[in-house]
Amino acid sequence: MAPSSPLPPPEEKPTFVRHMFADAARRYDRMNRIMTLGQDQRWRRMVVEACRIQPGARVLDVATGTADIALEVLRRHPQARVVGADFTHEMMRIGQAKDPTGRIAFIEGDALHLPFPDQSFDAVCSGFLMRNVTDVRAAFAEQYRVTRPGGRVVCLEITRPATPIWRDVFHLYFFKLVPRLSAFLSSNKEAYTYLPHSTLQFPRPPQLAQIMRSVGFRRVTWRTLMLGTIALHVGEV
Repeated sequence: MAPSSPLPPPEEKPTFVRHMFADAARRYDRMNRIMTLGQDQRWRRMVVEACRIQPGARVLDVATGTADIALEVLRRHPQARVVGADFTHEMMRIGQAKDPTGRIAFIEGDALHLPFPDQSFDAVCSGFLMRNVTDVRAAFAEQYRVTRPGGRVVCLEITRPATPIWRDVFHLYFFKLVPRLSAFLSSNKEAYTYLPHSTLQFPRPPQLAQIMRSVGFRRVTWRTLMLGTIALHVGEV
């Protein structure tokens, strides 16, 4: 059984999350590679493929962080116009350093109040964002609002495996090994203690798909990866 949750109360969560990622920014990419055995890069490629980006499309990467998804968009679609939005300056600074030619437009923005007009983008994507917002439905509603008709919204997120055996392995890895690993590789153990607990109350893939439908998305599909520990959701506007 998982230990008691160290999650902050909802009213404190935005500040907690911002400070947590600010502290973890310099080690974020390295920790991701290690924790996912390098699979996070493959998953981000799958996000970009699922966006079905057309030439010259305008693409928003919500909670862009260190900009791995935004950079993958440009690698595959050099003519795309890419915006990366995040509310943590320290994370975006890492991303800007990876983009010396300034092809990505980095903009400070809260996922619950995106600073863009309605129907601004042909595709909107996010990687490991939704567990960190205080209102999942509101975050999807904002993504729906800024996506043009016919566009796609793609969400990559950690989820809990449904199979009992893999659920036990998942809990052992995320609740025991990840915090210990982070103690050796990062000064911010709090971030990687928060990570597993943030999955406990997060909607399972079918429920997350239903939330997407409830804000207006059509043809919502999802699939799980990495033995059911990662979910990729796609919805059309």
